[in-house]
Amino acid sequence: MSYFPALKDISRARLTLNGVVVSTPLMPNLNLSERFGANVLLKREDLQTVRSYKIRGAFNKIKSLSEEQMKNGIVCASAGNHAQGVALSCQKLGIKGTIFMPTTTPKQKIEQVKMFGREYIDIVIAGDTFDCANKAAVRFCEESRQTFIHPFDDPKIIEGQATMGIEIMQDTPQKIDYLFIPVGGGGLAAGLGSYFKQISPDTKIIGVEPFGAQSMKASFDKGEVTELEQVDKFIDGAAVKRVGKYTFDICRKVLDDIIAVPEGAVCTTILELYNQNAIVVEPAGALSISALSFYADKIKGKTVVCIVSGSNNDITRTEEIRERSLLYEGYKHYFVIRFPQRSGALLSFVQNVLGPKDDITHFSYSKKTNREQGPAVVGIELADSGDFQALIKRMDKNEIVYEYINDKQDLFGFLI
Repeated sequence: MSYFPALKDISRARLTLNGVVVSTPLMPNLNLSERFGANVLLKREDLQTVRSYKIRGAFNKIKSLSEEQMKNGIVCASAGNHAQGVALSCQKLGIKGTIFMPTTTPKQKIEQVKMFGREYIDIVIAGDTFDCANKAAVRFCEESRQTFIHPFDDPKIIEGQATMGIEIMQDTPQKIDYLFIPVGGGGLAAGLGSYFKQISPDTKIIGVEPFGAQSMKASFDKGEVTELEQVDKFIDGAAVKRVGKYTFDICRKVLDDIIAVPEGAVCTTILELYNQNAIVVEPAGALSISALSFYADKIKGKTVVCIVSGSNNDITRTEEIRERSLLYEGYKHYFVIRFPQRSGALLSFVQNVLGPKDDITHFSYSKKTNREQGPAVVGIELADSGDFQALIKRMDKNEIVYEYINDKQDLFGFLI
C-alpha cells in the first residue's frame, strides 16, 4: 500500500510533540561557510534532550497507540539513540517499555537509557549484534502481545521525524538551495524529505550514507529493498543492512541524489567540529557535514542546511576516530618491513629513510633465529601528507624490502 506523509499529518505530529521536543536551533557556521563559499546552516539535533532527533518519531508513534496498547506496554530493539527516545517517551507517558540491546552496547549508552526511562523501562541484553537483539525483541512481542516500536519503518515515526522541517522553514527566511540528510534506515530522510518536497520543491535534497553501509543506494540501484550481506558498523547510527519499505518508497520520490562518504572523512569532520567549534557529534551526526566536500563546486554561493543528527559519542572511541582520520587524510601509513637481521639496521632506517618531521608511531618486531631478514610492522605518521612519495623513494633508494598495507584491508585488520 502506497504511503506519503501529508502536511496535515506532519503538522499534527508537531502539535503532539509540543512540550516534549526541543525546537533545536538552526545555526550558521562561519568556518564551513568560509571554507565552501556558501551559507552553511547546521540544524542542531544534537541539542535535543536525548541528544538526537529520535525522540521525535518515537514519541509521536507511542502517543498514537490506543489505551489498550499503552496499557499492555511497548517493545523496541536498539543499541543507542532509538532506545533513548523510546525510554524518554515511556517516562513522559507513564507506560511500560522493554528495550532489547545487544551485548556489545557500551555501558554509557545503557546507563543513558536507564536514566531517561527510569522505572518505566526494562532493559534486556540479548545477542551479540543488533540483528540478534531485534529478533529477540520481535519474538518477545509476539509472545507478550505488546506493541513493537520500529526505529524507522513506520508512518508515525516518519511523520515525527518530518517535524524538523517545520522548524527549519520557520527559522530561515532565505531560500534553501541544498538540504543534506544522513541516511541509515531512511526514517529521517523520508520524513524531512517529504516535507521539503511539498513546502520547498526547489530545494535539492541529498541523502548521505556511510561508504561501508550503502543499503539505500543498493536498493535504489535494484529498484527494490535490498539487504546488504555485511556493513561497516563504525558509523553505528547509520549502519543499517536493510532500509524500510515505507522509507525506500518515499526516499525514491524525494531524494535528488544519494552519496556515500568514507568513514575516514567522517572522522576528520568529527575532529574539526570539536577543535574549531567545540561541537561534539557522533559519527552519524557528522555525515551530512562530511558530504559538503563532495558537493563543493555545486554549493558555492548557495544556502545549505546540514542535519547534525546526534551527539551520543563514546569518548573511548576518540583514538580510533583520530586513527581513521589520519589514514584517510594520508598522514599515517603502515608497512611490513623486512629488516636485515644485523645490528644497526633500524638506526640506518631512521637516519636514511625517515624525513626530518616523520614519526614512527607503531613498531612491532620479534627477532627470528637462523634467518637473514626479520619482518616488522611499522606505522609512520607524516607531518605533511604530500611527503608520502618522497618517503617511498627513500625506501626504494635504500633497498628497503617492504609491503604497503594501508590498502590491504584483511592484512591491515589482522596486524594493526
